[in-house]
Amino acid sequence: MRGEPAKDTKRAIESAGGKAMFEVLDVASETEFDQVVGRVRDELGGIDVLINNAGVATAGTVEDSPLDQWQFVFNINFFGCVRGARAVIPVMKAQGGGHIVNIASFAGIANPPALASYNAAKAAVISLSETLRLELDGDHIGVTVACPSFFKTNLLETSRELAGPDAETAAPQMEKITDHRMSSAKITADDVAADIFDAVQRNRFLAITHPDAKQRYHLKRLAPELFFKAARKATAGFLKKS
Repeated sequence: MRGEPAKDTKRAIESAGGKAMFEVLDVASETEFDQVVGRVRDELGGIDVLINNAGVATAGTVEDSPLDQWQFVFNINFFGCVRGARAVIPVMKAQGGGHIVNIASFAGIANPPALASYNAAKAAVISLSETLRLELDGDHIGVTVACPSFFKTNLLETSRELAGPDAETAAPQMEKITDHRMSSAKITADDVAADIFDAVQRNRFLAITHPDAKQRYHLKRLAPELFFKAARKATAGFLKKS
């Protein structure tokens, strides 16, 4: 969908003396994953790190979200990670190791209301990552799952493009809240990338960049009922219709 930024990255890598490839990949296609992984392996000699980063945003309660919305977000956010992992695991095993990074979200841990299908897909990515970590540990393949909170990205814009004009993927109130929190976030995309880089270097499983999200993560683990009361108060506006 967004080839120019990827081409800019390719040019930046090459100007710094590196070697880069640019390939269009539909993460909903297992065949395309296999083809691209094969080309990368053949041209670059292997795959040290896979970052499953494709994602879309959806909003709505469990009651209000149609099933095709659930299928839409799971096909990209969750099954995209499954397809990516399945494509690279044989290559990484053959070369003696590697690292898989799955981009989830803190929404997969905290599960705010009115983001039902998005929460569930991101929670599934976290579960998938834990499973992969155990399955691949003996093959020297590390796994990291990134769970950032709000920071400025083009997630909402690309979600609208993918869904098309006739498919509502976000309720207006939720989109407004999400856009505001993303725009006002102090954590940047560079901060998130740096934390993921550190996690791969240290073979750290969980990457939660935002300090407040780390606090909420520990609160939920240690005092789940207290976390629920705090979350209910903090997210009351999420359920407003307009």
